[in-house]
Amino acid sequence: MNETINSNSINAGSRGSRLLSASSLSSDDVYNPKDEKLGSIKELMLDIESGKIRYAVLSFGGFLSLGEKLFAVPWSALTVDTENKRIVMDTDEEHLKNAPGFDSDNWPNMADSTWEKSVHAYYGSTY
Repeated sequence: MNETINSNSINAGSRGSRLLSASSLSSDDVYNPKDEKLGSIKELMLDIESGKIRYAVLSFGGFLSLGEKLFAVPWSALTVDTENKRIVMDTDEEHLKNAPGFDSDNWPNMADSTWEKSVHAYYGSTY
């Protein structure tokens, strides 16, 4: 796991688990509840009107960024595990392999409502 989530990012008390810097999440690994690594976060996509994170762009597969597939995972489909200092997504590798993805040279239009609905439907998340 990338050790960018550290004690400076996760403070003790009720606000510690609710406030993290974006840089502490970027490049962190994503695991499922079975402790299987699913990929790592490449980017966080913010809604500039609300200021909220809408999607985490997850990198899966490939080697040294060659042949990797990217997925825009709705933020609501992820949880931050402050105890283990990582991101958790309740899915398996096979489901992720079949998810709608893209490559680094061909990003989807994340503002398109049809795309948004299909991504949220795939992950069973709300928006």
